[in-house]
Amino acid sequence: MVRPLQTYRIISLIAFTLLVIAFVLLLLVGLSSTIIKPIYLILVKSAVDVQPPQNVATELRFGVWGFCASSPRDHSSMDGECFGPQLGYTVPPSVRELAGLPDTAINVIETSLRLILVLHPVAAGLAFLTFISSLFLASHAISILTLFLAIITGLVTAVVFGIGLSLGFVVRDGLAINPDFKFIVQFGDGVWMMLGALILTWLAVIFLSARACYCCGVRRKDLGEEKF
Repeated sequence: MVRPLQTYRIISLIAFTLLVIAFVLLLLVGLSSTIIKPIYLILVKSAVDVQPPQNVATELRFGVWGFCASSPRDHSSMDGECFGPQLGYTVPPSVRELAGLPDTAINVIETSLRLILVLHPVAAGLAFLTFISSLFLASHAISILTLFLAIITGLVTAVVFGIGLSLGFVVRDGLAINPDFKFIVQFGDGVWMMLGALILTWLAVIFLSARACYCCGVRRKDLGEEKF
C-alpha cells in the first residue's frame, strides 16, 4: 500500500519532471532558426519543381531569430543561406524577389514573428523559474508559488502557441488569394514542440494543485511538513 508521504513524493516528482521537459522544449524553440537550424516555426516552399536546379530560393524556414532560405541546388534544407540571429525581423528584398513571395505575406510573417520573439524568452524564463521552484515542493508555501508560476507559464505558452498557429493560417490564406503564387505553407517542428510544452505545463498544474490542496490522499498531518 502506498503511504501518503510516498504519494506526495510521487506527485512532486511527476510535476518536476513535466516542468523540466516543458522548459527544455520552450528553450529549444526559443533558440530556433537561425540559432538551431533544424527547429523552425513556419515553412514556406514552392509547390513547383524547378528544373534544372537553380539558385532560386524555393524554401523559407522561419524561426524565432531569423530565417533560412534554400534552393534546389542545396544538398539539404539545412545547407541554405540563413539571415540571423537578429533582433527584429526583416526579409531582404533580394530574397523576396528570388522566392517570388508577395509583400503582404512577408509583412504578416515579419510582424507576427516580432511578437513571438518577445514572448518566447518570457515563456522560457517563466518555465525555468517554475521548474527551479518545483525543487522545493516540500514547503507548502513554495508549492503554492510553483503552482502560480506554472499557471502563468501555461497561459503565456498558450498565447505563443496560438500566435504560431495563427501565423501559419494567415500566411496560407494570404497566399491562397493569388492563384499565381504556387506555395505550400507548413507548420515546423517548433510549433508542435510548443504544443507539447503547453500540454506538459498544464498537466504539471494538475499535479501541483493536488499537492497544494492535499488531494489524492495526501493530508497535511500525514506529511508532517515541519520535518522537511
